[in-house]
Amino acid sequence: MAAAEAAPALSRALRCLQEPESGRAARVRALEAIRAEVQEPAAVQEIFGAQLVRPLARCLAGDAAERCRELALQLLCHGLSHGERPGEALPVLLPVLAQRLCPPQAFEPSEELRLGLVRLLGLLLQRCGASVAPFLTDVIGVLQAALLDPYPEVRRESCRCAVACAQAVPEHFHMQSESLIKPLMQTISHQHYRVRVDVIQATGTVIQFGNGKSVDDVLSHLAQRLFDEIPKVRHAVITVIGEWLLHLRDRYSYFHKLIPLLLGGFTDEIPENTKLACTYWEMIGLQWEKENEDDLKDKMDFSVPPSHYPKGVARPGLGCRELVSRNLSKILPGLCHDITDWVESTRIKASQLLYTLLLHAEDHITQHMELLLRTLYQACLDEESNVVKNCMKAAELIGTFVSPKVSLRLITSAFGKAPKPSCIMVLTAVIRGSPKEILQPHLTDLGNTLSQVCQRSEEVFYMEQLLCCVRALIEVCQEDCKEISLQLMKVLVTIMAVAGSQHLKEKVEETMSSLAGVQQLDGFLYLYKQHIIQLMEWVSVSHDCWTCYSPEILQLEVIATHSGPVIGEALNNFILILKTCLQPNKDPQMRLKLFTILSQLLQQASETVNSRGLFPGYLETVIKDILAPNLQWHAGRTAAAIRTTAVSCLWALIHSEMLSPEEIVKVKDGLMPQIIAAMDEDSKIARLMACRIVGVFLKVCGRQFDEDKFTNIYTEVLKRLDDASSDVRLAAAHTLTNWFKCFKDSDMKSAMESHIEFLYQELLIHLDDPDQNTQNALLEVLKEGSVLYPELLVKEIEGVVHKHRTPAYCNQLLHHIQSARESAL
Repeated sequence: MAAAEAAPALSRALRCLQEPESGRAARVRALEAIRAEVQEPAAVQEIFGAQLVRPLARCLAGDAAERCRELALQLLCHGLSHGERPGEALPVLLPVLAQRLCPPQAFEPSEELRLGLVRLLGLLLQRCGASVAPFLTDVIGVLQAALLDPYPEVRRESCRCAVACAQAVPEHFHMQSESLIKPLMQTISHQHYRVRVDVIQATGTVIQFGNGKSVDDVLSHLAQRLFDEIPKVRHAVITVIGEWLLHLRDRYSYFHKLIPLLLGGFTDEIPENTKLACTYWEMIGLQWEKENEDDLKDKMDFSVPPSHYPKGVARPGLGCRELVSRNLSKILPGLCHDITDWVESTRIKASQLLYTLLLHAEDHITQHMELLLRTLYQACLDEESNVVKNCMKAAELIGTFVSPKVSLRLITSAFGKAPKPSCIMVLTAVIRGSPKEILQPHLTDLGNTLSQVCQRSEEVFYMEQLLCCVRALIEVCQEDCKEISLQLMKVLVTIMAVAGSQHLKEKVEETMSSLAGVQQLDGFLYLYKQHIIQLMEWVSVSHDCWTCYSPEILQLEVIATHSGPVIGEALNNFILILKTCLQPNKDPQMRLKLFTILSQLLQQASETVNSRGLFPGYLETVIKDILAPNLQWHAGRTAAAIRTTAVSCLWALIHSEMLSPEEIVKVKDGLMPQIIAAMDEDSKIARLMACRIVGVFLKVCGRQFDEDKFTNIYTEVLKRLDDASSDVRLAAAHTLTNWFKCFKDSDMKSAMESHIEFLYQELLIHLDDPDQNTQNALLEVLKEGSVLYPELLVKEIEGVVHKHRTPAYCNQLLHHIQSARESAL
């Protein structure tokens, strides 16, 4: 009835559309008239297919006026939505859609109309369903073009159409689905994230209903989208992969390719995405368990959970574990390649995935150990800290699930080649992940290995990793470390010997304290006390062949200086090393290093070498066999430096009062010539120490010297009053004081009168020294010397007093002499 009433008006409007001479305005009015007549659904159902489709399609295809094409499109969408037989429009409309959407034909210039055309296609697919099958090729052709349309909304709508097409004709779609993969992949990296989301969803459906072989063509693109900065894009990838793993017909063939992508979502920075990936994975595992129940029956009934498992981590289900274990051999090679990729984000993602895979594989890791270790050695040297952190976590799982018989043997065998800190890093992680009771039988081998490899390199980074390894052993094994305490001490001593920073040395001390703590000792000095003899024997094995480059010298320094009072218990070994290595025919640089160590110890002798009061028993060896040979003059700066340290050591012995007067008397004759010669050294310290030593010799046994020795001494000491160093001049003045004291009540006094007179003259000249402290000291020297021949001194003073810049000192000296005479009377 409605159609009959509308027929006259429609006829007029249709004639207007079909007449070539009709103008734009007339065509617009005609289309608007048609729209007015077909508002009622009943009218559309009766007349749309029979009368309107073809005229409207022609208008849509060829009308030059955009408004006319727009109205025609609206009418077609309205008619398809309410028509009873929409399938009849397919052979009419699909060619039009291809014409307007597929270049190089009459391409639709309007973005909005192209979007409307794609929506029209979607409406056709929705209403026609299986009727689209004969026209599937045309539909696919339109979608191929629309998926690459410049307008992003057209691409999005095309993705929805692709989904609708797959769902409309699933029995036929698989024959054409591959044609959509290329344009979809060309669009998957579109700059608009909503387009990327729709493409991913469309890809999932196209492959789900299409040809499973296309999985290989899209995997790399989907994997790249897991790095997308937009969380919704990553969410879409996780959803698609999860659905494929659950429902894809050929999913068993693609498990090894799809599982890594889904597990990659476990470490997504957005909790919602992580939860989605975990949910899908749990469902997949349960489904696989159900599908393979017969194969898993024994494991489901009798498997025992591991006694040692990472803290705070939930164990995956049996199906999930089995899926990873059975596919690990196919997944691991590619993953290991990605861990060493040049792209940083790829390495980080791959290292995160490695941990997840190993957590699932558990003891199945064993059969892949060589590849895993090779990869971890390389990855642990990565510049990106997150890669290193993730790989160390993965290596801990090796310790958790793999027998130490296998893992430790493979790791320690790598130490036989060039030393790499990454090998130590992996070993550290394996130790951290291992249970204490499993490591215990291997402790001795571990300790011996570490004490050997610690000698392989002097790089600070290498030593830092060794220290971390020792700390891990102590933390895990606790009191069991007592059986390898000596080996660990060797490692720690070596680390401290080459440590490049104070911070690292402090860490070594902390580690020594921890090692002492697990053995119920009060501090690391007790560790030295426990092992000092073995440590000295260890370091002295080849001491007769040492050079300045021998690492044992640095180790000896640590043992001798860091052990504090404990070194006093190992003097026999220590002095033997010094006696052998400090002979004049040995490497000069080495001797200099050893003398520096000895000098450092002697400065605090009571707290180091003489802590047990045993050092005096070795004094004869130290002086005659060690110091005396090295005080002999030899050309060269190094030789001069050695003489300086030797003189310093001798002064330290005297100053610490370990050298008794009786012993000084014994050694004075042998040492005096070298000490006198040392007063003329270039080194200020050597000259200073020599002056002081001569002063002590004069004080202790000066009355035993003959005239020649006295003359020689004062002549050399007098030269030091011209020294550039005020400290040396001051020391020389104190030495001359002791020289004068030797003649009080001595028969030697008369024999030395001329020398004393000469000395008065020289001292009065030096009384004008620019340093006031030296002036005061020289005044005291003259006061001491005035007792011998006061008249001579007064005569000399009166002869020079008018020449002095500081006559006050001369007057003080005259007053002192006068007072002494009056006291004597």
